[in-house]
Amino acid sequence: MSIPTDVASLQIMAHVYKRASLQSIFDKTVESLVEQVPYIDWVGIYMYEKLDHKLVAASCLEDDLKWECNGELKFPIKNAAGEETGMLVVRTRQPIAFDVTDVTTLETIASAIGEESLAS
Repeated sequence: MSIPTDVASLQIMAHVYKRASLQSIFDKTVESLVEQVPYIDWVGIYMYEKLDHKLVAASCLEDDLKWECNGELKFPIKNAAGEETGMLVVRTRQPIAFDVTDVTTLETIASAIGEESLAS
């Protein structure tokens, strides 16, 4: 069980259910995951605009760790109609850092972001 991921999830979900602005939710998501989960080194949220992938929030805009990471998870952000509207990307420098609980929790966060992006 990943307690740090669960703690970050609670902070993010509280922000989502307060109906904060979408950008505020994106920022809180990347901030909470990097600050609360010691093995998450970079988080980015991409939203799709036609054929482009726009980075709308990141824990570090200058360095996405693309070439330094040992682990990466990607979670689709889908609206209520099931259409993929974006992607939550989480990277770590540690090998074999993520567990099943992390995956489930991060899927839940991506789902909540997708539902909120449609409502906003």
